[in-house]
Amino acid sequence: MLPDGTRDQAALLHRLERFRAHDMPWRNGRTWAYVYDAGPDVEAVGKAAFASYMSENALDPTVFPSLMQLENEVVSICLGHVRAPEGAVGSFTTGGTESCMLAVKAARDFKGVENPELVLPVTAHAAFHKACSYFGVKKVLVPVDPDTFRVDPAAMEAAITPNTIQLVGSAVSYAHGVCDPIVELGEIALRHDVLLHVDGCIGAFLMPLFRDLGADIPEFDLSVPGVTSLSMDLHKYGFCPKPSSVVLYRNKALRSAQFFSCADWTGYTIVNPTMLSTRSGGPVAGSWATLQYVGRQGYLDIAKVMLDGTRRVLDGIEAIDGLRVLGRPDTNLIAVASADPAVSIFRVADAMKARDWYVQPQLGFRGSTANIHLSVQPQCVPHTDAMLADLADSVSDVRRAPRAAGPDLGAALSGIDPRALDEAAFDGILQMAGIDGVALPDTMADINELLNALPPAFTEEMLREYLSRLYMP
Repeated sequence: MLPDGTRDQAALLHRLERFRAHDMPWRNGRTWAYVYDAGPDVEAVGKAAFASYMSENALDPTVFPSLMQLENEVVSICLGHVRAPEGAVGSFTTGGTESCMLAVKAARDFKGVENPELVLPVTAHAAFHKACSYFGVKKVLVPVDPDTFRVDPAAMEAAITPNTIQLVGSAVSYAHGVCDPIVELGEIALRHDVLLHVDGCIGAFLMPLFRDLGADIPEFDLSVPGVTSLSMDLHKYGFCPKPSSVVLYRNKALRSAQFFSCADWTGYTIVNPTMLSTRSGGPVAGSWATLQYVGRQGYLDIAKVMLDGTRRVLDGIEAIDGLRVLGRPDTNLIAVASADPAVSIFRVADAMKARDWYVQPQLGFRGSTANIHLSVQPQCVPHTDAMLADLADSVSDVRRAPRAAGPDLGAALSGIDPRALDEAAFDGILQMAGIDGVALPDTMADINELLNALPPAFTEEMLREYLSRLYMP
């Protein structure tokens, strides 16, 4: 039911603030994932511009031509940043997932293959799996090198069939922070007349800055022959308000296949460049203002802090007995795994949380062992030494208090079709793992160890069921 209503704005805002009680205090530099903070002044500029355009609607550029102008200027800045050739175009989107999905949708419609296939590394973002699920495209997964976590170009080429519409490479992969061999993938794409999308959602904004600071950054952008599209988030290392991203195309013909139009109904004529119809003008205005405010030198200054900080973190992790870095990251994303069977990396993550740090657990599938993800953010760098000291202490704590082995749920459930399980069966599985109730748990190791032990299809069903129980009115 609708509430009775109140005009006491202060009381409403106070109630909203109380909802944050259990949120991570991300401005204190102790959250090493999910948030991107360049400081209070950058945040204030983005928020003010966002709020000033929050009520404008990007649905129809003839009604709000200012939003079209802002989008064109933001896209132009992004095209220049990734060395796009003349004639390249792009669209502003609501985040990296939409950017990646639109690139797949455009490839499907542009190529016009009856049974389209997408060839992607197992390290490619889950957004591409989502795109295949939504758009009826078959995903063809290719393994990566177990040491570098980069995809083998020969394996990608071997996976191409007459139905292949597009290859995917990451610049960089979220899990390990490494860049796939984009130049070689571009040569393969040209040789087989297929499209190549570079997922630069988390890396493409930062990598040119790192290159300008002297880092050895591989070629990855729209200047590489064969690369036909590229996605790049602005709400990550552009530090723009969420949600803001772009998907960029080598030419207008390919981008046109992304658009949707409909004149076959009784209402107003529909033409949408991206997935949504109604779109707030806030994100694009906030992004435009942030890019203008920080500027090239400002971004270089921030990138230098992050580059230096990343090197310090890598050196520090290598000095901790019981940990190892997976691959060798090209940017500021680091995957940290256990090098000691007595040290559960998921319990290290819980031990860090008990010390008021957030590090992101990642399951171990497709050749990558379980690990914790660190994103080295500007606000985290001043706390690097303290974080590394607590990380070392957390490893020691876990090593001194090993957990008794529980039931082998992976083996017990491997022959069961998860789609055939009812709610009572899911309750039993959760209880076997020591998980009771549906509230958000204080610790996550039991849940992550359960999910890590199951086949991927089973894990996906478990996640859907668990999330469904959390989101209940």
